Amino acid sequence: MRRLYLLPVLLTLFMSLHAQKQAFKGELYFGAGGGVMSASVDFMPAIPQMFNRGVYAGVAVKYISEKHLGLVSEINFAQRGWKEEFDPITDFSFKRTLNYIEVPFMTHVYFGKKARFILNAGPQISILIGDKQEMSQALAEDLAKRQAVDPDAPIGVQYGPMDEMNRFDYGLVGGVGMELRTGIGDIDLEGRYYFGLGDVFNSRRSDDAYFSRSAHRLIEAKLTYYLKIN
Repeated sequence: MRRLYLLPVLLTLFMSLHAQKQAFKGELYFGAGGGVMSASVDFMPAIPQMFNRGVYAGVAVKYISEKHLGLVSEINFAQRGWKEEFDPITDFSFKRTLNYIEVPFMTHVYFGKKARFILNAGPQISILIGDKQEMSQALAEDLAKRQAVDPDAPIGVQYGPMDEMNRFDYGLVGGVGMELRTGIGDIDLEGRYYFGLGDVFNSRRSDDAYFSRSAHRLIEAKLTYYLKIN
């Protein structure tokens, strides 16, 4: 009999929770933003590197589906790449900037009201659209001499043309930051890290690839301005 008395209480609680969930109205935001990044490539065999600084910018869409939870997707132009580190006594220098179109799909978690703590994480796909190499004359002459001695030696694989690179890249991106909600829009300031799962260069053993791994590693800081559409 006591269980029967509990039924109205449980039913009322269930209906109350269901009504609260139904009462939440989804929120749609459109935004634009950009930032800076420190880029490198995880080569194996390793290549000594310094962080290569680049910029990125694009547009974003954010949809809040329920309290504390939503989705964020972006389309960004990003400058990645790497900068090699040589012995200071040489005049060698090399920097390669790789331009990508990036599309992350992230789960968005937030806590707070006017000032919010935000967490974004999810997969990201990218397409290589261009590159630029900056090589010192001393390094160019040294590479030419080595290849003249042994044309088949795997010297300077990372200096090859863009045609030898994989155009498609994929990986995981995650970030934390703060969001400030104002009467004229929302401002998100976020720090992110991208862990590349794809390789810049061919890594198939069947093709006798020189690099077994050449994946992007990115540390990013981004500022995004959002306007509520609905």
